[in-house]
Amino acid sequence: MLASKKSEARQEPQTGSGGDLPRGVSKADTVNKPSGASKGSPQQTGLSTLQKKMQQKLKGARFRWINEAMYTETGAHTFKMVQADPSIFEEYHQGFAAQVQKWPVNPVDIFIGQLQGRSRAVVADLGCGEAALSAAVGAQHTVHSFDLVAHNERITACNIADVPLPDESVDVAIFSLALMGTDFIKFVREASRILRTGGELKIAEVVSRIADVSAFVTALEGQGFRLDHKDSRNKMFIMLDLTKISARPATFRA
Repeated sequence: MLASKKSEARQEPQTGSGGDLPRGVSKADTVNKPSGASKGSPQQTGLSTLQKKMQQKLKGARFRWINEAMYTETGAHTFKMVQADPSIFEEYHQGFAAQVQKWPVNPVDIFIGQLQGRSRAVVADLGCGEAALSAAVGAQHTVHSFDLVAHNERITACNIADVPLPDESVDVAIFSLALMGTDFIKFVREASRILRTGGELKIAEVVSRIADVSAFVTALEGQGFRLDHKDSRNKMFIMLDLTKISARPATFRA
């Protein structure tokens, strides 16, 4: 199942041996350069090197706090939180984008490649972020994009445990790093509801978020899915391909 992940956001900034400056920051970094410094210098931008580094540390801490909140609250609670303050969602995605840039590959790009190589389909991108998938393959497929905030015109804002699509109306449902929340199984149940029998469920999730892969897969199969393929070669995330073989159970325990 997904791990609750007590976040690194609670870690205090590291200090050097003197306890005065963050590790890796020298006293020289704290000094503004003279007015004749070259273009783009700290004097011209208004921030010293130290200030810039501390600003990045604060952004990183803020991202980790939001990330933990999304994984340790219900989907309904998170939806209400970001609807009340959409800037939270923007901060999260800025931090997420910076993190993914360091990865060898973004799982969204893998899903895009898979969809580009298949016949026309109706696709639900559940937890779509900025709807990169729709932007890439929307001309080839019918793509419905859902997330907590409508970042652009491609996206419908909603709790992805309750999306505005009819039963059995989708061929492919995708969760790309989107099974966030203590009640993530409700998102999977919603995917089962909107998928046609024989439809495909594609999941990419951060490895560290799944404490027990076998138990996680068992939970998915309990909602009417069959595991067809598991790809754990990437050290950052695991990818699962499943097929809907039966209707979801009428009742379940969250």
